[in-house]
Parts: sequence; C-alpha cells; structure tokens
Amino acid sequence: MATTVTTGSRARVARRIATAAAFGGGGVGLLGVAAVGLLLTEVRLARRTVGGSNDIPPCADGRYGAAFGHRTDRPPLRLGFLGDSTAAGQGVHRPSQTPGALLASGLAALAELPVDLRNVALPGARSDDLPRQVELLLASGEETPDVCVVMIGANDVTRRLPPAESVRHLSEAVRVLRTAGCEVIVGTCPDLGTIEPVYQPLRWVARRLSRQLAAAQTIGVVENGGRTVSLGALLGPEFEARPRELFGPDNYHPSAEGYATAAMAVFPTLCAALGLWPEEERPEPARREGILPVEQAAARAASEGGTEVTASRRAPWALLKHRRRRQLPTPEEDPADRPSVTG
Repeated sequence: MATTVTTGSRARVARRIATAAAFGGGGVGLLGVAAVGLLLTEVRLARRTVGGSNDIPPCADGRYGAAFGHRTDRPPLRLGFLGDSTAAGQGVHRPSQTPGALLASGLAALAELPVDLRNVALPGARSDDLPRQVELLLASGEETPDVCVVMIGANDVTRRLPPAESVRHLSEAVRVLRTAGCEVIVGTCPDLGTIEPVYQPLRWVARRLSRQLAAAQTIGVVENGGRTVSLGALLGPEFEARPRELFGPDNYHPSAEGYATAAMAVFPTLCAALGLWPEEERPEPARREGILPVEQAAARAASEGGTEVTASRRAPWALLKHRRRRQLPTPEEDPADRPSVTG
C-alpha cells in the first residue's frame, strides 16, 4: 500500500511539473524551503568528500565497425550523444569505456553496419545547455543523426535548476530532434541517493528530488515522441548493491564497469527505436510491464532502474517495459568495432 501511495503521489507531482513546463510556468516546489536549504548545505559538504573529477573525458567520436562498410553499400548509422558528464564518459580514461563508444560498438555489431558517433555532451551541463548541444548536432553541413541518446538531470538537482524549467528544455530538445528526423532515447535523472559519501538527511532528500525529476522528464519526453530509460539507482540497481565496483575513483561518476552496466540498460531501447529489436506491444505482467497512464508509468519507472517508457498506440497511455539486457561487445573484443577518427 505504501508503495502505491508513493507512486501515486510522485505521478501527480510529475504531471504538475510537466504541465508547468509545457505552459512556460516557473519552478514547482518539490520540498519546503527549509528542506531545500538543508539540501544545499549538505551538497556543499558532500562535494568536499565526493569532489568529482576534473579530468577531461576521453574523446570517443569516430566510426565504429568500419569493417562492416566493406560488406554492404548501405550508409553508416549516425549516433548522437548529448547531456552531462555521464553522457561524456567522465571518470574513465579510455574512449572505448565511455557509454557512447559502448553503444556505438554494440549497434555496429547488431546492425552489421558502421556507426558514426558524435558526442557533444558537456561535463557539468544542466538541461538549459541542451539547446546549444542540439544546435551543434544539427548544424548546417553536419549529417543529421539517425538516433540520439541524452543523459541529463543530476546537475539540475544539485545546481538548482527549477524542475519545470529543466523539463521544458529537455522536452524542447526532444521535439527539435524528432522534427529533424532523429529517434531519441533519454536516460533520465539518476538516483542521487545512491552516492556513497552522501549521508542522511541529504540522501533521502536527493533521492526524492531526483526521482521526482526523472518522472517529470519521462512525461515530457514521451509526449514529444521520445523514449526514456530510467537510470534509477545511478544507472541501474547494481550501483546500489555493488558501489565499490560500479563507481569510479571519485565515488561520483561511474567506473568502466558502471558505464557498461548503463549501456546494457539503454541498448535494447536504442535498437528498438531503430527497428533492430522486437517491438511488439505485448506487456509481460510477470515482468511488471504494462500499459498505463503516462504519469503512472513515469512514476514507476523512476524507482526501477533500466525501465523503458514509450508512447503506446493506446494514446494517451504509455508502455512500460523491462527489456532483457544483452552483453555488449567492446572495441577491444572485436576489431571490427574499433573506432577510426572521422571528420
């Protein structure tokens, strides 16, 4: 009963945020002033412990699966990446360990086509940086991506971007990309309550804020033609159970294994969006799938890492799915997937 009440409350708040975003409203208060003040104080203290990483993420742009180009006359697939430090791959040192490279490699292997990756994500970015990133991807003279992956939201919570404004920027980015002909998959705001050096009461507050934003993001994305994958307990439930393995040295960004876990969660949705994965709209109740009002699907997904939400043919409802993950090949494992620098 408690879970149902929590999900229903989160669904209502998420819908209010998404509505405010759609009509140009300001911030929607998720917590009282005192709680927000406490959050900001605790964030400053946590940052001294967590620190983050100032390393420049490795550049993984280039062509993956180039060898497949000799076997077909079909053009390469084009994969765009947008977002914050997680999308950029901050915390690892090899291009092949970034989520963009992992997804490009897996996509090349499954489609048996070269994949050109272009990543415009910026460490520290909030959702209000998305218009600039979209403009970079769609700049005159650039090939329009076939599909874009967006990972954004954590900095919106920790750097005080009002949730309605956050959702408005993300929804508009999805709308512009879809109008340009791109499929769009959004990895929603991760659960910041799983970061190890963050203690109570910040842990509870951060979890509530990030899950509420993730649910509102899902509504905005799905209603503008995109799909979402809940990154849940910071890119999947494994992070909460195995933080020493799946967080990097700064205890904030994922490790190489953590990014691989995230990529495996996003990969089935990426392939389904491109028609490379079964797309039957048949929810499996045994896997906790279903066709629900979009705000209810969004609220459930926010607390279940790896959950996909996409528009249902039974509009205005949404399809909530738990797709089966597949181990991804890495550039080291298959020479055909090694990137060659392009452009």
